Amino acid sequence: MTIYSNVKFMTSAAEAHQLAADSGREIAFAGRSNSGKSTAINAITRRAGLARVSRTPGRTQLINFFELAPERRLVDLPGYGYAKVPERVRLHWLALMEHYFNTRESLVGLMLIVDSRRGLSAQDAAMLEWILSRGRFAHVLLTKADKLNRSDSLRVLKDTRVAGSDAAVSAQLFSAHKTQGIDEAREVMERWLGS
Repeated sequence: MTIYSNVKFMTSAAEAHQLAADSGREIAFAGRSNSGKSTAINAITRRAGLARVSRTPGRTQLINFFELAPERRLVDLPGYGYAKVPERVRLHWLALMEHYFNTRESLVGLMLIVDSRRGLSAQDAAMLEWILSRGRFAHVLLTKADKLNRSDSLRVLKDTRVAGSDAAVSAQLFSAHKTQGIDEAREVMERWLGS
């Protein structure tokens, strides 16, 4: 299994014209602010500090591109749903993400990061609709699974699979802290990024 030992930061985009070249294959990571997205990216790539982890929700405000291998990228999208972000910033993020989802030909799938204690939100469901409308795959990482007992974690996994019943949507439990589900997430990424 590739561990992405050569992963490196490529570029950040605040505007559509700043996006990385639309070639090869890329996987986007998205989720509500404070869902554990940065922590999941760092755990999957085994690179502490690759994606900035902050106690302040809404820290990722740009689309950040990371090269996993030549013509293979991981894309860290801005978190959404945090109330203290100014409305003009939220609207700008929305327009930028809409442009990203509607135009990227290299986008093969979405890793949707969802706090397992909260389950899918309306905004998470909208993200799934966006990606599925483009005929792409989605995989839901139910993060912070170590904070739930076994029956609750299995219930939220079942509920998520029912909500995302489209064949192009899969889901799993994930805990960076307990290193649960990291290999499974990497396998999904490797499958999507394969030629």
